[in-house]
Amino acid sequence: MHRLSAKKHARADAKKRVRNRHRKVTLRTAIKNTELALESGDVEKSQELTKQTFSLLDRAAGKGVIKKGTANRQKSRLAQKLNSLSA
Repeated sequence: MHRLSAKKHARADAKKRVRNRHRKVTLRTAIKNTELALESGDVEKSQELTKQTFSLLDRAAGKGVIKKGTANRQKSRLAQKLNSLSA
């Protein structure tokens, strides 16, 4: 690999690292807020936050920020909590 090309890759990787870190932090915050809403017992708020969190999880998995199985596992756990709250 040429020297110039390696520098370009390093710059691109640094940008990707920052972007992926932001996505992960946003994701963790969304999951935490959803779990707090589930614990508080507010069904409507929990449903709305769960829907938004599912979207973020799917998007992160699609972009390769997290693995697909990890996203599915987290979605499943949130869905179980939501279903037990609704029942």
